[in-house]
Amino acid sequence: MSDKDHLIIFDTTLRDGEQSPGASMTRDEKVRIAKALERLRVDVIEAGFPIASPGDFEAVAAVAEQIKDSRVCGLARALDKDIDRAGEALAKANAGRIHTFIATSPIHMEKKLRMQPEQVIEQAVAAVRRARRYTDDVEFSAEDAGRSEIDFLCRITEAVIEAGATTVNIPDTVGYNIPDQFGAVIAALRERVPNADRAVLSVHCHNDLGLAVANSLAAVRNGARQVECTINGLGERAGNAALEEIAMAVRTRQDLFDCDTRLDTTQIVTCSRLVSGITGFTVQPNKAVVGANAFAHESGIHQDGVLKNRETYEIMRAQDVGWSENRMVLGKHSGRSAFRSRLHDLGIEFASEEELNAAFARFKDLADKKHEIFDEDLQALVTDANLDAANERVKLVSLRVCSETGETPNAELVLAIDGVERSAAASGSGPVDAAFRAIESVVESGAELKLYSVNAITSGTDAQGEVTVRLEKGGRVVNGQGADIDIVIASAKAYVNACNKVLHGSHRAHPQGADV
Repeated sequence: MSDKDHLIIFDTTLRDGEQSPGASMTRDEKVRIAKALERLRVDVIEAGFPIASPGDFEAVAAVAEQIKDSRVCGLARALDKDIDRAGEALAKANAGRIHTFIATSPIHMEKKLRMQPEQVIEQAVAAVRRARRYTDDVEFSAEDAGRSEIDFLCRITEAVIEAGATTVNIPDTVGYNIPDQFGAVIAALRERVPNADRAVLSVHCHNDLGLAVANSLAAVRNGARQVECTINGLGERAGNAALEEIAMAVRTRQDLFDCDTRLDTTQIVTCSRLVSGITGFTVQPNKAVVGANAFAHESGIHQDGVLKNRETYEIMRAQDVGWSENRMVLGKHSGRSAFRSRLHDLGIEFASEEELNAAFARFKDLADKKHEIFDEDLQALVTDANLDAANERVKLVSLRVCSETGETPNAELVLAIDGVERSAAASGSGPVDAAFRAIESVVESGAELKLYSVNAITSGTDAQGEVTVRLEKGGRVVNGQGADIDIVIASAKAYVNACNKVLHGSHRAHPQGADV
């Protein structure tokens, strides 16, 4: 990269991605994802919004303490209390950044902030200066920059750079922009802001019109040198620019981009699966780069071309993003060393020998039921074992369902609630419905089922089913996940997991304007 600029990859999966309804993560889950992002060689990891809740503060602090090779960032509104809280959360970071923001569009300043433009500039400058007390690495974001007036955007950009901001982010907060228009905004800022060369220009684009990646790339072509993005494009509403698409577009089209990332792109698929497993947001098969069909060819013409020369229909190698046909397949005769080695290759580590032994026991149990264990099975196995164990008030002890032609399906189960076993039975329109009704009759969560999704982890009739259940209660949305070769049991596990989150009662607050 001696003749190429460094394109900084700022990953906000743990912050903006987590703001997807139902995608909230525990502290340990955030640390797991952060370590995967570190192996991916992401430059900046935005770990969360420390002021949002005690849980978010603890998660940011945990990530800051354990991540050494990536910079860890905490978000803060342009308020003293937010900035101080972020500074505290990042105190043990090897390299920390405070990311502060305030809205700059006419509609946000008038309707939301009820502030005059001069007041907004004054508050932005004060926030940057306060953040500099904690770190030399301060990022400022002009929320809703995509709908801001260019003259005002130039003024506030110049002011925050003068105050000490080392990165200035220009977000398309509501996904309103079009690529050539958005690229022109970045070009104008570079040209019109006198001190623009003293800071890195960044972009953060949302996908409301399906243009987040296109807008981000247009900005890079016009001089932006940081892109804020998420794994799988996770994020509020229609999501954010997808990290994997940004990285591979720049890497594949080096004839057009005078910059490149420092990512180890072979870690992309592993990160994608981890995020999908933890959040319950399944990646659609035709998703670019990380979808199951991303490198699949069914057309005879395509197959013939690829066999003769891969580049006839493939513009990048599957192996370059982490896909591989030479995966080690484990089975019931595989030993502990092979198991540990494969999990290590997948980026999964255990805190103690006891955790490894417990995971190995689960693996052996699965291997007795399933002939071949693939990478996807191992990811699901580990994710299933880490589903809020610390807050697991409800456990599924046993489940029996009966479903036959012409008869109403019914379910009988035993749940342990706070260590006390309780039995229940219920009927329903199907075996899954009956199981859910039986669980609810005992737990009495009072939540409404908003989503039920089933995904086959691998191919074959003995494939594990991965189920996501989304519940809503009092405006709070939670996801539950479960995996098993029996889809009804997987469904019950997922519902119980979601109920545990509802009963735990902790949730992540999103102060107004948190989405930058």
